[in-house]
Formats: sequence, C-alpha cells, structure tokens
Amino acid sequence: MIAASRHIAAAAALTFMASAAQAELAPLEPYQMVRSLQLLQDRIADGDHAALPMQRKLIELIDGRLLSTRPSDYEDKRNFRALLVYAMSGGNPRTVASIISKLPLDGTDARISTGIIEYLRGQFGDATNALKDVDPRNIETEVAAFLALVKGSIIASEDPAASLEYLDLARVIGPGTLVEEAALRRSIALAISQSDAERFLRACEQYVRRFLASPYATQFADAFVDGVTGLEANIDLENVAGIIGAMNHEQAKVTYLRLARRAAIDQLTGLLQFARSGLEALAAEVGNEADPRAVLYSTVATVTTEDVDAVRARLESIDSRRLSAGDRMLLDAAFRVLDEVSVLPEARRPPQTPVARPASVEADEELMPLASEPDAETQPALVEPVSVDPPEQDESDAFIADMRSKLQSIDDMLQGPKE
Repeated sequence: MIAASRHIAAAAALTFMASAAQAELAPLEPYQMVRSLQLLQDRIADGDHAALPMQRKLIELIDGRLLSTRPSDYEDKRNFRALLVYAMSGGNPRTVASIISKLPLDGTDARISTGIIEYLRGQFGDATNALKDVDPRNIETEVAAFLALVKGSIIASEDPAASLEYLDLARVIGPGTLVEEAALRRSIALAISQSDAERFLRACEQYVRRFLASPYATQFADAFVDGVTGLEANIDLENVAGIIGAMNHEQAKVTYLRLARRAAIDQLTGLLQFARSGLEALAAEVGNEADPRAVLYSTVATVTTEDVDAVRARLESIDSRRLSAGDRMLLDAAFRVLDEVSVLPEARRPPQTPVARPASVEADEELMPLASEPDAETQPALVEPVSVDPPEQDESDAFIADMRSKLQSIDDMLQGPKE
C-alpha cells in the first residue's frame, strides 16, 4: 500500500511539474522536486524500468529550476539538503558547484559540500579529507544514506573494513531505496576483493531477494559470476544454488551458462559439474533440449583429457548458428586444439640453436595479442638438454598443457563485454 502510494505520488508530481512548466505557473521549491526524484528512484529500485527515462527528464527539470535559484533560497535548509541529494542522485555537478560557491557555508555544511563536489569530480583523496570528520549518523536522514554510500565508496581501496561498515550504514538508513541497491552491489565487489566468501554469499542472497528486478541487476550478475569463480575453492555451492534458485528461469539459465563457461576455461571441474547439473535440472523442468552453449562449455573442459573422437563428435553435434560470434570462435579454437592433439609430436633431439616457434602458435597469437605466454624455447618441458631423446609422452604432456593455456587465452580475448 505504501509502495503504491509512493508510485502515485511520484507520477503525480512529475505530471504536475510538466504542466506547471508549460503553463508558466509558480515553480515548485527545489526540495519538492528532489523529493519527487527520490520517489521515482524508489520505483527504479523496485524494478520499474520505465521510470529510467522519467528520471532523466526530472533531473533536467530540477537542473533548470536550480539554475534559477538565488542564495537566499537556501536559507530554507530543506532546499540546501535537496541540493546535496540532487548532487548525489546523478545531478549536474557543474550546477551544484556553481550554486555552492555562492553560499556562505561553514562547519559541517561546508565540509559535506566540498566532499560531495570533489567526489563528483573524481578527486577521491580530496573528498576523503573533506569528509573524514563527518559522521553520517549525525546528519539529516535524507542526506545521511547518500553520504554513507559516498564515504563507503571513496575509502574502499585503502580501508575495506571501514568501507563495508559505511555501506551497511547506508543500507540501514535507506532501506528499499536505490541507495541500498547500490550499497549492496558495492559490498559484493568488496567481499570478492577481500576473499570473504561468507559475506559475498550473504550480500548476493540479499540482493536477489530485494533488487533482482532493478535495471542495474546486470552489474550484480557480473559480480556474482566473478565471485563464484574467484572464490570457488572456499565457496559453498549449495548456497550458490539457493541464490540462483531465487531467480526466474531465464536468469538462472544465463547464470549457470556463464558459470559453466568460466569453469570450463579455468579448468574448475567441480564448478563445471555444478553448472552442468543446474542446467540439466532447468531443462528437465520445461522439457527443453540441452543448450548448445552448455554442450560447448562442458566439452571445452575435456578437449585434451578425453577420447579425441568422442570429444570431436560432441563438438560437431553443436549447431554453431545458435552460438554467439565469440562462442563460435571458441568452438573453432577447440577444433584446432583437437587437430593438434590428435597428431602426436615427433620425437626430436634437443636443438643446438634457438628453434623458431611453430606456425600454429603464431597463428593463435594473432587471435590473442594480449596473451603473455612464455616462448616455446623457454619452457623446460619442451627443451630437455640432459636427454638426447626426450620421452615422447613427456613432450605430449607439455604440448597438451600448452594447448590448454592457449585455449584459455583465446577465450579471455574473445569475451569482451560480459554477456
């Protein structure tokens, strides 16, 4: 009921402002307009994607209104606080800086204003210095949540523990708002950087339960996949399954596919089996055939460890027309690896002079200019000066390992923007 009334109030306020602008009626006060912006952002956090263009339009209207204000207008503290909220809600930083430069501020108001402006300018060090003695708990509620989010963001690299405390505070002060949504996403990224699997899973569960419909949920999905693969050694996959289980069918499928892809490339056997099982369960629920991407990713992981003919048969069963351009190139790379693996290297004596790199390796490197693999002649497994005739099996093992490394590098280059 409360959420519905908020939605109605925000829509009504926006309609009224548009009518007022057209009829050249008396303008609304800045705090009234910014209050409508906050209500609109609550709708965005709830998953109302249609509110995004409305938000942009409302910010434009507020910007125009603020440019017409005089310093005396900010003697009303509600307008001053609204200016700060507007700044931290995606407002025009030049407008905010211009207005603040004309106001006679001192004490906490001056420090907050300076800190916010420096934050908007990307000067995080200056922002940190300005806000170091400002406690969001002692600030008015409508500003406090944003301020806690800003403080948590600017100190993340130098003091992750304190950053997480501020992000938690932002969530407590602004529950259900876009501030809480952003604070949760940043908490997830920090938990990954700190290798804190428990906190990572807890934050992900909270995000999925509260904000999965948010238009910013794609950023969460990126962080979730990164976290599960990066923390794979210490993560509880049952909890991961529970988080994915709270998603709708399509979201869960895409998440499992992305996990399978990363697990295949990183040779994370346990995680790959987990993703495959999840995909099979989803397919069984709706009676779908196996997704060609799932077949590709699970097969890539075994391309140099199982029977070559069986692996080739699985790859040839994939309808490449149903793959993205990047996955088609990954499929081609897997076939190239199979072609190389199926031809055992000829036994050879240790070279007396540096050996030119194989043409196949050079061709691969044209596809992965950012890869930094060691030269073939520097790999001990390929050059054994003590042995006149190196065992053929040792050379094959080293060759296979090299092919695995190349396949991983090819995929890293191909991924580009995340799915």
